[in-house]
Amino acid sequence: MAGIKRKKCCNCKDLFIPDPRNGKRQKYCRKAECRKASKAASQKRWLQKPENQGYFSGPQNVKRVQLWREDNPSYWRGKHKNKQNALQDPLNPQPLEKNTDNVQFASDALQDFLISQTPVLF
Repeated sequence: MAGIKRKKCCNCKDLFIPDPRNGKRQKYCRKAECRKASKAASQKRWLQKPENQGYFSGPQNVKRVQLWREDNPSYWRGKHKNKQNALQDPLNPQPLEKNTDNVQFASDALQDFLISQTPVLF
């Protein structure tokens, strides 16, 4: 691995290989606790800037949130009006021939079974 320079994590102090796309700015390794520390440090730096103080408070933001909540009343309850089936249409089982074994299909399966027909050997 010639040319790849390891760095010391600002949180756990372990050496790590930074992502090549972001290596010059990356200061934390990929461990979960270090990623949390990175996020906390980033938020702290953002909130310390004078232009960001009070960014989420004030009458304009309160009104904006109130209007959004009126338009989306079921958002917090998890009941969405346009709830659809996940990724695929439900499987409609095909009728089986009389000579096959009694293979049962789930009516709500998302994928075909590999052994859906009796194999034919020549």
